Amino acid sequence: MNTNKDLTTRERILHLMKTAGPLSAKELTTELQITEMAVRRHLGTMERDGLIESKMIRQTQGRPTAVYGLTELAEGIFPKKYHSLTLDLLDELAEESGEDMVDRLFDRRKEKLSRKYMADMQGKSLTEKVRTLSEIQNDNGYMTELEHNDRGEYVLMEHNCPISQIANRYNHACDCELNLFESLLDADVERTECLAQQGKKCVYVIRQRNQE
Repeated sequence: MNTNKDLTTRERILHLMKTAGPLSAKELTTELQITEMAVRRHLGTMERDGLIESKMIRQTQGRPTAVYGLTELAEGIFPKKYHSLTLDLLDELAEESGEDMVDRLFDRRKEKLSRKYMADMQGKSLTEKVRTLSEIQNDNGYMTELEHNDRGEYVLMEHNCPISQIANRYNHACDCELNLFESLLDADVERTECLAQQGKKCVYVIRQRNQE
């Protein structure tokens, strides 16, 4: 097994486990060319951080041996190209049936998310709804930040967009997010900055809707 010498010891351990599967402390010591004490110190820290987990395996002779493998959390560190496949499929659909069909898919996704989260908004004030929405988006990987300005508006900022590559090509995805927020919050929502349009983040200004 070859490892990149430019990586930290921690990163090299993760890469070794990714390419070779679960390894014992002894096997890691041989591969990394450091002391077993140093290896075990790294393993202890990484296990505490939830990146690896240990299990005992039986040997043909002698006592069972502990081996260490990656957790689901650690798997998320490695790059995934799911968006490439999604874009390829959407492009094929657009070529076959037109971009209106792609827009309909995003609309249906918005409706599905609305049904999923609407119950979380029932009976809440706008303040509570906005906080709930911020938590939902943060759980979905959007890295949200919420502010309340002196004009009584809420400003929801999303520092990350898990579907940015898709939204860059199909802007209707952004329109659907805006419409989803308006529906869930029952409020006026304005997007003042967008990652898909060269913004540094997505920014939504949320105002109490005037009741006529």
